[in-house]
Amino acid sequence: MEKRVLIYAPTGQDAVLASKMLTLAQVDNLVTENVQRLSEELLIGVGAVLTVEEALSNGGMKALGEFVQRQPNWSDLPIVLLTHRGPDSLSVRQAIGALGNVTLLERPVRTLTLITSLQSVLRAREKQYQVRETDRRKDEFLASLGHELRNPLAPIRTSMSVLNHLYPDQAPVKKVSDVIERQVTHLTRLVDDLLDVARINSGKIELQRDYTTFAQVMEHVTELCSAAAAAKRIKIDVAVPPGDVVLYADYARVVQIVANIVSNAVKFTPADGYISVRGQVEFGALNIYVKDTGIGLEAAAIKRIFAMFEQSRPPSGQIASGLGIGLSLSRQFAEMHGGSVQATSEGLGKGSEFIVTLPVVTEARPVDAAPIADIMGAVDQRPKVLVVDDNRDAADSLQALFEMENCNVATAYDGFEAVQAVEQGMPDMIVMDLGMPSMDGYEAARRIRLKPGSQSVLMIALTGWGQSDARQRTLDAGFDHHLIKPVNFDDIKRLADGRLGKPQGLRLIR
Repeated sequence: MEKRVLIYAPTGQDAVLASKMLTLAQVDNLVTENVQRLSEELLIGVGAVLTVEEALSNGGMKALGEFVQRQPNWSDLPIVLLTHRGPDSLSVRQAIGALGNVTLLERPVRTLTLITSLQSVLRAREKQYQVRETDRRKDEFLASLGHELRNPLAPIRTSMSVLNHLYPDQAPVKKVSDVIERQVTHLTRLVDDLLDVARINSGKIELQRDYTTFAQVMEHVTELCSAAAAAKRIKIDVAVPPGDVVLYADYARVVQIVANIVSNAVKFTPADGYISVRGQVEFGALNIYVKDTGIGLEAAAIKRIFAMFEQSRPPSGQIASGLGIGLSLSRQFAEMHGGSVQATSEGLGKGSEFIVTLPVVTEARPVDAAPIADIMGAVDQRPKVLVVDDNRDAADSLQALFEMENCNVATAYDGFEAVQAVEQGMPDMIVMDLGMPSMDGYEAARRIRLKPGSQSVLMIALTGWGQSDARQRTLDAGFDHHLIKPVNFDDIKRLADGRLGKPQGLRLIR
């Protein structure tokens, strides 16, 4: 299945003719008659896709785009696109930008050209499968190595505890015990990191969420990092916001996110240095700023330090200690929580700053988690607004503006979340971005409009596309209005006042 060519050309004779040519050339292929069949067969297995320009606007672009967005890191699905005018048309330019690995063949195309092109991309696809197999074997090796290394750690630590119990007042024993304890702790963390890499790559990590506070997290992080910092006389200054900043998160993973970054700062900060860790709640998110006086980062290094097994080099050129796993794990765990990790530096010798962003439940521990229906304002009489945008800064800032207008506002960060929020409580208005990964605004709008009671909802699309065909697609999907970014908030208020103010007695403009 993974070596076959899927042919998607639902109109005309292109699919039938192409299938006959490929069959004669002994290239395994399958004609998919409609976009639903294409989506199903893509999930079963595909070596390459052969499609035509006119099929892109018939659902082909969406199906291929969703598959490309979800494909694993090793995969780069090759797509051969038959066009009329090369890259001149808008749909072809959009395909090149959205689908990535696209080969254009201008029609009429010679049989030999088509066959050799597909054979070439299938050979390249075979190389991708080899990379996948190498990654699989590496993950299995890391998992086995982690488990094998962990086995002797417990008896080493236990044996040292026995010696401490037998000779509690012997200074030499205490000194040796402390050395062994530090090294066993360090080795245990390395082993845990190896196991986490294997679990993440195999999709076996599940977050164990519960309510915790930023102060509790930082207390644990300080405990983990203080010994290494003290050994280099590095001061770690921690500033926690007043009051409880509550997270609904996997406590151990959040500690790991921050501890990995602080430990990394200790590693690359010279003796007598300084590390600042401060938390700040901004737009409903906790931003944790970790700033050091260390060796800094050059611009090229910032792009690669979060890659797995990537090692930053000190100015001396020597490879630093560690496995190059910690920062990658921090970013991946943060993203699993719906957050992010970013790095900045003014250059070598000027220190670095890492910014961890995590969603906050509230600034005080809730007694009970509020259901989405309550968040959407099922009881309160204010206009209920749902803001949808995968750009969190954009969504959160728009949310703040609506709240200033005395609206009850909920946010969603992708199309799936938007549909789920509507299922829990129908809003009065939805302001939604169109260009979102996984499920775009078009599909989310179509699904929302199918739900009972949705016809009265004012739906406004926000997009960077202003062409007439883009506007028509927006209207076809069920939106009432199409606004081009950057949007003036007064325009949104006028639309809301005109639609919501009269029939429902709700006014956004005071």
